[in-house]
Amino acid sequence: MSSLSLPIAIDDLLHGESVEWERLEFKAGWNPEDVVHSICAFANDFHNLGGGYILIGVEERDGQPVLPPKGIVENQADNIQKEILRLGHHAIQPAYHPLTSPVTIGDKMILVIWVPGGETRPYKAKVSLSEKSSEWSYYIRKQSSTVRARNADERELVGLAATVPFDDRYNQTASVSDLSPRLIEEFLREVGSALADNISAASIEAISRQMNIVGGPTEATFPKNVGLMFFNEHPESFFPATQIDVLWFPDGAGGDKFEEKVFSGPLAHMTRDALNHIQRNYLKETVIKHPNRAESDRIWNYPYAAIEEALVNAVYHRSYEEREPIDSQAKQHQSGHMAQRNTR
Repeated sequence: MSSLSLPIAIDDLLHGESVEWERLEFKAGWNPEDVVHSICAFANDFHNLGGGYILIGVEERDGQPVLPPKGIVENQADNIQKEILRLGHHAIQPAYHPLTSPVTIGDKMILVIWVPGGETRPYKAKVSLSEKSSEWSYYIRKQSSTVRARNADERELVGLAATVPFDDRYNQTASVSDLSPRLIEEFLREVGSALADNISAASIEAISRQMNIVGGPTEATFPKNVGLMFFNEHPESFFPATQIDVLWFPDGAGGDKFEEKVFSGPLAHMTRDALNHIQRNYLKETVIKHPNRAESDRIWNYPYAAIEEALVNAVYHRSYEEREPIDSQAKQHQSGHMAQRNTR
């Protein structure tokens, strides 16, 4: 048996040891229309189980694989993979491409298709691959079957996808190892969490699951976007333009001269660093003494609480799904010559 470049052992798939039946489908042979519908259904991940697997070349009887597998012709595997790539562009909307891997069992070859839940669900697939057909439909998994989503199921699927915010989605381009144990422990101790006492004994995955910053099935665990934003040393590598630009206009907001300082890193760190920079360099206190009373008036050019709220809100409410900086309009203070112009 050849090694499988997928997150689960082929023995587990064939013997049902680690995946739900709703996440597994056997196909005795290559039927592109059926496979496209199943890919669409697994990508829609209606029950949030982590997608699923399709095994081509394995016959099914009463829900169980018939072993040894029937297999496919060896030189057919490459053609099937090319056809899956083509269909992912032309027969599924939005485009979706699963991971495929040919595997040899004994003297038979099968093709394993791994279909993680898609990041841009819901997906539609062509009902028929006939050139004359123009009908599209949503597909979902129900028990051991791939079915068209209709009526309430279709409404639930569309609603489900619409309610998953960007920061709570799995990032399938990253792995749990991209989360920094140091940053996680630092955060847990700062907020006084009891999890900090167990961090040396528990795995990073176990701690991260308790913090709800990772998700997915055990064989394919992915960090959530929010985990990468806060607990990766360089979140800009996953979310381009994640940075804070602090600009100071010594001649006023309309002047040609300005000073710029760029902050990057985990969201909490760069926000704190930007606030400290502003406080050290641009917040000034003026003391006014009066001849007729002992008390002096102390006046700040900007109240720190207001600066803190403006910056934190800009970071918190910015959409990291979009690669555009936040507009500066409400954050430019003409009278005091300082502007937190862009929070990217």
